[in-house]
Amino acid sequence: MSGTAIGASFFVFLLVLLALRVPIAISMLITGVAGYVTMAGWDPLLGYLKTAAYGRYSIYDLSVVPLFLLMGSFASRGGLSKALFGAAESMIGHYRGGVAMAAVGACAGFGAICGSSLATAATMGQVALPELRRLNYSPALATATLAAGGTLGILIPPSVVLVIYAILAEQNIAKLFAAALIPGIIAALGYMAVIALHCRFNPGAGPAGERKSVALRIRALIDVWPVLTIFVVVIGGIYGGIFTPTEAASVGTIGAGVLAVAKGMRLDGLMESLYSTAEATAMIFLILLGADVLNVFLALTQMPAELASWVSGSGLPPLLVLFAIIVIYMFLGCVMDSLSMILLTIPIFFPVIMGLDFWGLGQSEKAIWFGILALMVVEVGLITPPVGMNVYIINSMAKNVPMSATFRGIVPFLMSDALRVVLLVFFPVLTLFLVRVIE
Repeated sequence: MSGTAIGASFFVFLLVLLALRVPIAISMLITGVAGYVTMAGWDPLLGYLKTAAYGRYSIYDLSVVPLFLLMGSFASRGGLSKALFGAAESMIGHYRGGVAMAAVGACAGFGAICGSSLATAATMGQVALPELRRLNYSPALATATLAAGGTLGILIPPSVVLVIYAILAEQNIAKLFAAALIPGIIAALGYMAVIALHCRFNPGAGPAGERKSVALRIRALIDVWPVLTIFVVVIGGIYGGIFTPTEAASVGTIGAGVLAVAKGMRLDGLMESLYSTAEATAMIFLILLGADVLNVFLALTQMPAELASWVSGSGLPPLLVLFAIIVIYMFLGCVMDSLSMILLTIPIFFPVIMGLDFWGLGQSEKAIWFGILALMVVEVGLITPPVGMNVYIINSMAKNVPMSATFRGIVPFLMSDALRVVLLVFFPVLTLFLVRVIE
């Protein structure tokens, strides 16, 4: 049996393990170990494993992962999510559907200091869901809005998933953060447009809130200065050449921690933040190790390289190949989480994309453009059935709302996602404009 056939067989085996609900990290480890032994035997595998964990975890750039997670935890405990929602609601909450749009805007703002979609959905759900209930918003619209809005956590930089992609694709983290900013803003505006149209045709779904006085609006805007300060320091420091991404994450974490203490966080809250960050980091790092073992096995089989050569020589239109990859991502999103999809597919799809010509883009720009596209499509998996992690998080807070109702409410947001992906495919400048500005 050829190496490619062995690689394909074990990849099917991996999908079977995932279908049996084996955790993704364990599935990749089992598949990688079994495949490596099949290709090279036990001794080479043991020789690789003795340095694999250290080789992966000693990468300096990975230190931003726990820092951004901890910064998001501190920001939540510091009441920043509540301040963001209050400011957005004071400005647009008196319009029909305005409170739901304010929730989307608050999700975007919180994503700018969090980097995790699940954390954004959970935090903003606690803040915005009671207000949406009080105003008698449609349960489907309320829960779908918060689930979709939560996805902005990995779209608006900083983003943990983008950091992982940058390491896998050997790209500059700061450039990827810049590339994600405009698509993230487009995503937030698209979700707001969906809410506005929904409430226009179904006015009872999103009643208008009360109009706030000018004084209350000013006070609400003043309350969000810590968010703006942290975002400007972190992102501005990176692009101003003052900090590396890791240093910026450290400064942002300290700032968010000080704010959380000032807002009432005590030792028990600090320990809970540290424990939750440690758990999330351990999960991510174990998935990384599993992906490394799997990818080394796939490299032995030469399957990714041969697939890339076959696609390049097949004469298939590059856009056809790209949309086929997007469709695969859509199917994978139904059964896998976003980070697992990136780790599993980038070693296979990245060489294929880099071997094709898209709009005359250079190799670096093409890698950045594809990374943002992949992030956009992966993000959709957070709100698609049957997994839809964001949907499960929001529905755990709204137990009286059937899961089916939330998924029905998600459909218009998915249409907005599809339109955005098409725009980014045919207009790479939306992704690359800020990257070219900072170069």
